[in-house]
Order: sequence, then C-alpha cells, then structure tokens
Amino acid sequence: MKKIISGKVREVYDLEDGRMVIVTTDRISAFDVILPTMITDKGKVLNALSNFWFDLTKDITKNHMISSDLKDMPAEFQKPEYEGRTILVKKLKMVPYEVIVRGYMFGSMYEAYKKGEPFLGHSFTKKYEQAEKLDEPIVTPSTKAAEGHDINVTIDYMKNDLGAELGTKIEQTALAIYKKCYEHAAKNGIIIADTKFEFGLDENGELVLADEVLTPDSSRFWNAAEYKVGTSPASYDKQFIRDWLKANNLAGDPNIKEIPADVVAKTSELYHECVRKITGKDL
Repeated sequence: MKKIISGKVREVYDLEDGRMVIVTTDRISAFDVILPTMITDKGKVLNALSNFWFDLTKDITKNHMISSDLKDMPAEFQKPEYEGRTILVKKLKMVPYEVIVRGYMFGSMYEAYKKGEPFLGHSFTKKYEQAEKLDEPIVTPSTKAAEGHDINVTIDYMKNDLGAELGTKIEQTALAIYKKCYEHAAKNGIIIADTKFEFGLDENGELVLADEVLTPDSSRFWNAAEYKVGTSPASYDKQFIRDWLKANNLAGDPNIKEIPADVVAKTSELYHECVRKITGKDL
C-alpha cells in the first residue's frame, strides 16, 4: 500500500491490487490556499453525501464504491479516526475531464450571456435573469490540469478528444445523474444549480462514476426557501468562509494563521444542514 495522492481534501492510497482507499479529511481550501484550521466533520459530511448519491444513481451508471465499512479495509484504517470518512473503491483509468453540469444561468456563464457572447459553444436565444433556471441543463467539460487551473472546453472538444461514442455517453450519463439528483434535492429544500462529475473506465472499458458526487465542495447548492431569480443566492458551499477571508483581506494569503472558532462553527453547521436535508439524517 502506498499513498498516491495528498490533495486539498483527500488522501488516496493504492492497495496495488486494483483497489484504493480514499480518506476525506476536514481540510478546507479557499482561493487556492489550504486553510490552517480544520472544519469539524466536513470530511464525514462530504463522504456521507457522496455515498448517498452513489447509491441513488447506481441504476443509471456503475460507480467505484466497493465498501464504506472499515472492517473491509486494511488494518491500518480500522481505527476510530477513519470512521465515516473512508471508502474502499475500485481503481479506474480516469477520464481526463471534469464534467460540469449547469442548470442555472449563473457565474461565468451569466457573465458571457450579459455580453451577448456564447458560452463554451452554447448560445441562448431566451432572455434570462441571473440565477434563473435554464430550460434544459447543459454540459461544459474542463480539462484536468496536473498543475494550475483547469481549462474550460466545449462538449465538442471533449467528444473529438475521447471519441464521439464515449464523449456522448459521458454527456448523457452526467445529465441523467444531475436530473435525478436535482429532483431529490428539490423535494428536500435544496436547489442544485450546478455540479461537476468525474468518470473513469473499468477493466472492461465501461464507464464508471468516481471521485466525489454532489457535495457542497463540488456543487453549487442553494437554499430553495431563500432562492430568488435576479439575485446571487446564498450557497451551502464554502462561500461563508470565502466571505470572511475577503472581509479580512486574507483571500489567497498563504500565511494565514487561524480561522476563528465562530467561523469554523458556522461553516460546519452549513455542511451539517446540507447532509440533513438531502439524506434525511445527520451523521
């Protein structure tokens, strides 16, 4: 067993038998800086949400999950600190794209729309306000950069690169997952405005959903009760901590020493509220 990735949030271990162990930590990053203070239970929330969505969408596509039971892990992980944040997964040949599904006119897409410009190959004839729901969600991939920022590309670019058959399957699968999960979340008071998926191929070349799925770190979740077209809705993601950093002139500062306890507590509660609403239970 060897550690092969130590990311902003996750630690990944290769068991060298076709399986991997992924541990989701309580680390949080903002403005490309990993912050020095952990957010209580954040890793457990992300893990619980991903596991919930994997189970909900298994009728649409296979996923990389093998087990979330520590008894199935190597002995090194059968310890209390790994409980609730560790999964055993199948190792895949990862597709080198993040697959972003956007269901609302927001962010960089809205900025392009206001200028009358197409957005990554998508043009809009209908008049939209900020944060308004699109008639149909769209897929806008991005290349996964080893270093630096990912690069947004058109769906045609991805299809030309991967081949039309695989590219189209990824697009259709991402949209099917988004629509099913969107409906579930909406019934429970959360709007999934946009999200990103990652896929891999198994030993038979079949498409498999991997990484994290529909968490506040990989998605834009809005509180349906507070949502209003024409505004910038409050998110369940890291926006609270981003706002604090900006208000204190600490955005992007790699030398930040500590996040105040009340900011940590509020951020943790937002994550807990998210998992309660979506899964119907807390950790």
